[in-house]
Amino acid sequence: MHFGLRVWNVSLELTGVLLIGCVETPKTWIIPFFNILWAELVQGQLIIDYAIPSKEDVMPATLKYSVDLTSQSVEKWITKLLSKSYMDSQPKKRAMVLVNPHSGRGKARVLYSKCIEPLLKAARCSPVKVETRHTGEGLTISEALDIDAFDMVVVCSGDGLAHEVFNGLGKRSDAKKAFSKIAVAHIPCGSGNGLSHNLNGTGNVSTATLAVIKGIRKPMDLISVTQGDRRTLSFLSQSTGMGAESDLATEHLRCMGDIRFKVGFLTRILAQKVYPAEIAVKVAIEGKSSIMDHYKKETSKHVPEDVKTSSQCPPEDGQHEQDPNYDGLPPLKYGTIKDETPEDWEIIRCDNIGMLYCGNVSLPIPDNP
Repeated sequence: MHFGLRVWNVSLELTGVLLIGCVETPKTWIIPFFNILWAELVQGQLIIDYAIPSKEDVMPATLKYSVDLTSQSVEKWITKLLSKSYMDSQPKKRAMVLVNPHSGRGKARVLYSKCIEPLLKAARCSPVKVETRHTGEGLTISEALDIDAFDMVVVCSGDGLAHEVFNGLGKRSDAKKAFSKIAVAHIPCGSGNGLSHNLNGTGNVSTATLAVIKGIRKPMDLISVTQGDRRTLSFLSQSTGMGAESDLATEHLRCMGDIRFKVGFLTRILAQKVYPAEIAVKVAIEGKSSIMDHYKKETSKHVPEDVKTSSQCPPEDGQHEQDPNYDGLPPLKYGTIKDETPEDWEIIRCDNIGMLYCGNVSLPIPDNP
């Protein structure tokens, strides 16, 4: 069922759709509740900010109506409108926005000014923008972030900066609290935008921004990866061999956008490169129903009573559940790469591996391949 509201010259009533027009003009158009960004009464004028619906980009626009009704009745109508428009989503999200001006083809700064910031401001999200200057700065910013001053960190870049944000939050002494309080959102401005495709269902910048504004915070699994004494959090995937080298070895080709990954991969296929490895495997939870039960248990465990819409939370192993003073990342249940491999793990030796891939979320095909 389609929802919105109908606005005429003098009467205000909530119905199934938003029809904009007047008695003298037969022209009307529909604006879904999802596209309503904000509404308020200012000096006798009803102001409605909304995103113009489009199959491609969406842009903010404003409707203004002079009203003769009492302010109390109009305010009541506005409250009802915003309730219908945001439903379970939090309005006026306080946003720390990280923009990587060098990501992808170097257009993130322009995309932010043209497509992202106008929508965030129209929705009264009060964005605080920071442009990153070098690799690793996203980690530093999120590690020192005042988590009481913001509701979300919005990453305007590729997946790399989102990776830094997750790991910066994970390095905090209050990591558990930070992950439960701060949502991580992604607007696709880079070469690889897998997180946006998964969270927002699109690779379009303005459409993703609208999805972030109206988004509902949900828990998400993170992966812990160890190399030596170093522990890294991963949200998208882990790869060794051709996949990893095609990414790392093509940093100098960023001007090509996501085509650089294809160039790197094709080069290594033609060279028939192999990456010998020894793989140790243990099935922790077997069967789809058991995995679903485990997921439900973990997600319900990480939703505090005062934060009903908790964001990303790393999985726990239960060792610190009874310690009220512990608020960091959960310890590793299976140890690190330096620990001896248990006898009940299966060892697979591969001398001619081309690529080993471990996925946490899917890698959808872009909107316009």
